[in-house]
Amino acid sequence: MDTLDSNKQLELHFPMMENDEYQKAQNQEIQQGIEQGLDVSLYSNPEYNWLQMEQIRLGLRDKIDASVYANPAYSYETMRQIRLAVYSDINLIPYVHRGFTDDDLEEIRLALLNYLPLDKWLQDGMCAPQIREIRIGLCEELDISLYCDHQYNWMQMQEIRLGLEKKLDISIYSNRLFNHAQMREIRLGLESGLDVSPYCSLVFSATDMKEKRLALINQKRSNTPVRTDNSKKTEKNSGKKSIFDTLNKKEFVISIEENGNKAYAYIPWVPGNAVAKEDIYHDLERRGIIYGIKHDAIADLIDKRRMNEKVLIAEGIPANRGQDGWFEFFVRLDLPRIPAPLPDGSVDYVNIEAFEMVDEGERIVLYHPAQKGSTGTNIYGESIHAENGTEKKPLRGVGFTIAPDGVTYISKMNGKFEFVGGRILITNMLVVREDITAVTGRLEVDGSVHVIGSIYSGGYIKATGDIIIEHNVENAQLFAGGNIMIKKGSCSKKDCFIEAGGEVSGSFFEAANIKAGGDVKANYIMNSNIYAKGRVTVSGNKAILLGGKICAIKGVDTFNLGNRLHLKTVLDIGRNELYEKIQEQYTTDREQLLDELDALEKVRNKIRMMYASGKEVPEDQQRKIYAAIEVKTQKLAELDGEASKLANLTEQTMKEPIRVRGRAYEGSMISINGISYILPTEVRRVVFKLRNKQVVMTSL
Repeated sequence: MDTLDSNKQLELHFPMMENDEYQKAQNQEIQQGIEQGLDVSLYSNPEYNWLQMEQIRLGLRDKIDASVYANPAYSYETMRQIRLAVYSDINLIPYVHRGFTDDDLEEIRLALLNYLPLDKWLQDGMCAPQIREIRIGLCEELDISLYCDHQYNWMQMQEIRLGLEKKLDISIYSNRLFNHAQMREIRLGLESGLDVSPYCSLVFSATDMKEKRLALINQKRSNTPVRTDNSKKTEKNSGKKSIFDTLNKKEFVISIEENGNKAYAYIPWVPGNAVAKEDIYHDLERRGIIYGIKHDAIADLIDKRRMNEKVLIAEGIPANRGQDGWFEFFVRLDLPRIPAPLPDGSVDYVNIEAFEMVDEGERIVLYHPAQKGSTGTNIYGESIHAENGTEKKPLRGVGFTIAPDGVTYISKMNGKFEFVGGRILITNMLVVREDITAVTGRLEVDGSVHVIGSIYSGGYIKATGDIIIEHNVENAQLFAGGNIMIKKGSCSKKDCFIEAGGEVSGSFFEAANIKAGGDVKANYIMNSNIYAKGRVTVSGNKAILLGGKICAIKGVDTFNLGNRLHLKTVLDIGRNELYEKIQEQYTTDREQLLDELDALEKVRNKIRMMYASGKEVPEDQQRKIYAAIEVKTQKLAELDGEASKLANLTEQTMKEPIRVRGRAYEGSMISINGISYILPTEVRRVVFKLRNKQVVMTSL
């Protein structure tokens, strides 16, 4: 009876452990590896799920270096793509470091597998469908510079690519202010040979364009003459063959490929087929093929009676497109933004290179202009015009100037260099080579601040950019529009306030008050109150998250949680008070955007009425209105996307809201999406998550 009572009490106060099936699948993968004679130590780690284990096992089975992708942070699909790439001697790891995952990597792998120059066009942040459009364009040797622009979404890219395939004048509809549906209607009109000018205007919606296109097609059909029955009879009679024709056949096909650059002959095997060299030469002459004729190939085709075989009999010289313009950077673009791991599993915040500095007058970039192409000749003897390489648009940004030669980019200041989203950002970087105290006073900077020292009690820094502290922070106030990095950590008496628009990181935080628009990362955190829009990560095998309140939307990852002294430690994850505040701000911003769009729509409708009545409306005025609508619509879509993304992160299906790799001690308070739970006893290696509106645990 005592045992039964204790089991009932455990059911009431302890969350259920839903790990049996999960562990069974993991054990099966390990057992299968042992049976195959593999070194399963590489993946016999509970941090891997069974799908990740499978990908590592398959790599070991095929005798490749599976360690390159044996990382619990990689999804199994990312692992799969890296594994498939290794088979073809393709290295996807640099692309993973750039933020590409899963479907993105598949498109990149397929492009590299076909030796396509993807790196020249690939931009950070591109999604899989965009990369696919670039890959297809490169495969078909299209001029993808006409649509490889981050300002186009993938559907707009697709419409421009389809137009290039049909050799249409895509400049008619490649205006980014046209949405993809409008582009499609203009493209379909061009394919039908229509004069699209009556509806190729931002004034018309896609639905309006479709109606006008169909009306033009109907009008065109009504003007097309109908063939008579006599013409059909004539064609039918002309197709009759004599008995002589059936006994002495001359059946062969000469096909022209690659835009007139190659000609192939094909002689099918049929009884009585007697094709001679003269027949081939006669047909070449009839077709006007005079250049690059391969006489030996024709002789071989006839003399050796190579039936049912496609043989190249004429080949021109292709035109070679000139090399595109390119930028040569004299500053590093590949700084390791991720701190290096230490032997104990923690990370080295002290020695990380956070940024690149440039001096005033320093050459930072050199542009190499596009080269001219070389002319070719097709099989008709016609000269093939070679396209010159495409010039790149000048780099945009701040903090630099272009020299009189038009190709040399020079820094205008001593500052921090960044290359983000294709833009150069050289911002003021104030370097303070001493400790900051209350005596130093308030430090406010339009740019970033780098302190070669510590910040003691009373120190105050406010910067629009980043703040990097080489040593420690005590009772101070730090406010940054970008990231804050405290390399050695922060220790105070609850009077330390740190607020960043981006990420906050440091070796440790004790008694700190932190607000972050991104993640918070450290090797241990004690008695701190943290509000993070991202995830709080405490690294290392001795890492501890102890005391205070952690309010993080994306979750928590730590080694130890709480301690044996039951120091109050509160984790509030998901849809918490911070989440509600952000959603309220989204709602306010959305209402404001809708009001602005409504006002712009009224102006656009007025322009349409004027256009319909035949009144002239200045084109620049139209463009301004439609550009403003496009910008506001894009902002609205981005806002809705952010709100939706934030909501999805807090659904009950969150994979690992709270991850404890070591011990979670009794008394720790956990709240996920407003559902609270107090841990009644110590547990090890668990994930806390929601299941059926209850906090449950699964084993790591």
